Amino acid sequence: MYTTTSVFNLSVKLFNSMPQRTSPPPRRITRSSLARFAYTDGSAAKENLTPDIEDAVVDINASASATGKRKRTTTVTTTSTAAVIPNSPTSSSKPPRRKTVKTEEREEKEVKLEANEETPQKQKQKQRKPARKTVDPRTGATRVSPPSDWEAMYAAVKAMRAPGGVAANAAVDTMGCERLALADASPRDQRLHTLVALMLSSQTKDTTNAAAMRRLQTELPPYAPGKPAGLNLENLLAVRPDKLNHLIWAVGFHNNKTKYLQQAAAILRDQWDGDIPDSIEGLVALPGVGPKMAHLCLSAAWGRTEGIGVDVHVHRITNLWGWHATRTPEETRAALESWLPRDRWREINTLLVGFGQTVCLPVARRCGECELGLGGLCKAAEKKKVLAGRKVKTAAKVEVEDDGGNLAVKVKKEEGEEEQVTKDVVVNASS
Repeated sequence: MYTTTSVFNLSVKLFNSMPQRTSPPPRRITRSSLARFAYTDGSAAKENLTPDIEDAVVDINASASATGKRKRTTTVTTTSTAAVIPNSPTSSSKPPRRKTVKTEEREEKEVKLEANEETPQKQKQKQRKPARKTVDPRTGATRVSPPSDWEAMYAAVKAMRAPGGVAANAAVDTMGCERLALADASPRDQRLHTLVALMLSSQTKDTTNAAAMRRLQTELPPYAPGKPAGLNLENLLAVRPDKLNHLIWAVGFHNNKTKYLQQAAAILRDQWDGDIPDSIEGLVALPGVGPKMAHLCLSAAWGRTEGIGVDVHVHRITNLWGWHATRTPEETRAALESWLPRDRWREINTLLVGFGQTVCLPVARRCGECELGLGGLCKAAEKKKVLAGRKVKTAAKVEVEDDGGNLAVKVKKEEGEEEQVTKDVVVNASS
């Protein structure tokens, strides 16, 4: 008996003993190999036959070498008078390439570039240049040219900061350091109040700083029985550090500021006859007082402006505008003082601090309400907010006036700075 395994082995041996035959791979079918099956009537001339695709394509390299220029597109045109069988290999042709949206936009852009056309938005935009140094070729003197459009930007911010403007009523306008001195205090104590307010203001909001100053002015214990309480040099020197720290605990870095205040008070007593220094050098020598505080204090306390007080708002906003590219507030101060007219040195701090507190905020800037963004003057304006703001600004305004029993409904539409009455509807009040 043959088992299944033995039968299988025998079959394998017989198959291997048979001569193996190899066959060539199937021939690839091309259009040229099928051309012989095309139908013709036999009388057509050879040149009238439908040409092969390789013959129909224009030689791009040959035409480029002849003209010396490369062609971006090539147009293929073929004609044939021979009858062709429908659906035959020779009569098949690729459908025209469908144009996508991107292709149409690219072609439209190329046409505009060739015609040297510009959109109205691009026509309005100008290349804004920051402040830059220039050398007079005749004298060799170096001067700093101010940034382009700076006067228009400055005027727009002043208009927004004016009463009724979008940037009016900022915290700095009522609680700024130069406004926290008590009106009924002596001139010497008022100058001390200004200095202390500036020393407390670092890394602190104006509202918090104003509250801390009010506590010092009302709760600082008197240095001796029967003496008035409040903020003066004698009380500042006599108060216990823990009590002083408790009164100013809400401001930033209150522990360090407690030490700075009492150290500065001792210097004022020993070196300045109980008053504050009347020079930048003397002010920056006090502990906790930097150049910004010194310039603001000299301007507010002594009425002398010898430099620009640059805080984080002034530093941030002027860099956003592209007036300069500085890394520190001190670099910004030097850059501004090199070209800004001196009569604006004192006001620019309050102007930009209030603008930064109300409109050009550190987070979530209100570009849609800012005249700089709406007028295309600010290069850092957020486009979506500006477009939304322009729509709101140009929206129709409806006013109703009562004129002797008749209600006049006026629809006004703003266009830039002008207002046009587009429609007048008179309605009888009795109806």
